[in-house]
Amino acid sequence: MSIQSAWQQTFDFLPQHPVVLEPMEAHLSSDAGLLPIRQFDERIGLTRQFAVALDDPRDANRIDHSVLAMTRARIYGILAGYEDQNDHDHLRADPVFKLVADRLPTDADLASQPTLSRFENDVAIPALRRLKALLIDQFITSFAQPPRRLTIDLDAVDDPAHGQQQLVLFHGFYEQYQYFPLVITSADTDQVLMLRLRHGTAHAAHMADEDLEYLVTRLRQAWPDVELFIRGDAGFGVPWMYAVCERLGLFYTFGLSTNNVLKAQSEALLAQAVAQFEATGTPQRCFTGFWYQAKEWPQPRWVVVKAEAHAQGTNRRCIVTNRPGARVLPEAAYDDYVQRGESENRNKELKVDLHMDRLSDHRFLANQFRLYLHAAALNLLVRLRREIADPPPPDPSAALPREALMGADRRRAQRLRRQRDPLGEGQPCTWRLLLIKVAAAVEVSTRRVWVRLSSRWPYLDYFRQLAAHVAARPAVPHLWSG
Repeated sequence: MSIQSAWQQTFDFLPQHPVVLEPMEAHLSSDAGLLPIRQFDERIGLTRQFAVALDDPRDANRIDHSVLAMTRARIYGILAGYEDQNDHDHLRADPVFKLVADRLPTDADLASQPTLSRFENDVAIPALRRLKALLIDQFITSFAQPPRRLTIDLDAVDDPAHGQQQLVLFHGFYEQYQYFPLVITSADTDQVLMLRLRHGTAHAAHMADEDLEYLVTRLRQAWPDVELFIRGDAGFGVPWMYAVCERLGLFYTFGLSTNNVLKAQSEALLAQAVAQFEATGTPQRCFTGFWYQAKEWPQPRWVVVKAEAHAQGTNRRCIVTNRPGARVLPEAAYDDYVQRGESENRNKELKVDLHMDRLSDHRFLANQFRLYLHAAALNLLVRLRREIADPPPPDPSAALPREALMGADRRRAQRLRRQRDPLGEGQPCTWRLLLIKVAAAVEVSTRRVWVRLSSRWPYLDYFRQLAAHVAARPAVPHLWSG
């Protein structure tokens, strides 16, 4: 750390004790909460595997910054809220960022913005294919036992442009120049399974059938007997998505846009909901199901319609599904579909909290690589928070288990759980507030690196509990050859 010049500044808002500011020769950081995450990463090998998937064409005798060090600098920077390469011109001297990148605070600085820019832009298609495989491999190895069933959610996320990036196009619905990435996530573990960067005017389901088939093939190689449930909004309710799900033997539920035929077949249901609302004065939901065949469909499929009536008016929503039991319990099938909103929350974390939308490289392939960096940051965090989650015990006096609650009761239970277990339920912004963003002094002795935190820090107990857990956690073999 270098100090540009010696200076003092005095504030007089405390008349009896002037407040004097001055710099000091010390290794200080504002991101010491990254260290327990780095310890967890060491145990599961996530960033090390990520770096193994990349090529390094540089002369080994002239390398100052390894691929692994640059990978960790970028992923941990994203976790801490530094999504841009430019941020690393300042972070490269930070003692905690040096530690997470396997350097001592007294060692040379980390990679600068131009070096990181070359790192991202040098990534080629073979490395991107290996990263595609790696996300799925890491998901598979995160299970101690083969799962009996998995729910997979598909979503298209708008990503506004930051300049003249390759394949940025104007999308009329979003009214912006953008990319339109496809994100496939696990509803069971919150992990990102697949990512595809697509041009700005792509259809929501563009290439989703190919990606889904690749994912299903890989999962069934590992778990031949697993049942797979696929969900997506109406953007994925298109013939080629039905076809791939039915050919692969998948259970699916997709949103379905209403049309005159569907409206005519559900008029009686809507009238029933309105009559019940007028009689009771409370919001009403009514459900029905029937066989329906659109012109472009080769055979009929089961459609569930929800009709709502409340003080704000009426509403109808449709889904198409082959889920078992949907013909007997249409409401349950629909309620399972709307739970995909939780996966949309994960995408919100990826886009808003971890700034996935900061795809500002010029090259399309470099921006695809950036997507993987942001996904790795999210997967590292969600694996840790699921491992340390401390859900409340079941309430024997409750009429329904928490998983069966709906509406206001479900939201109330989720709010109480977040209050009780802020890290286990916390989004990245919560982790930054309660854990990552903490000041520390870093000192290097002959045998140790000392990281000194304030004993008055109000969230020290969270830090202590997390640090104890990751320090005691056994390491798992994490060799990955691609």
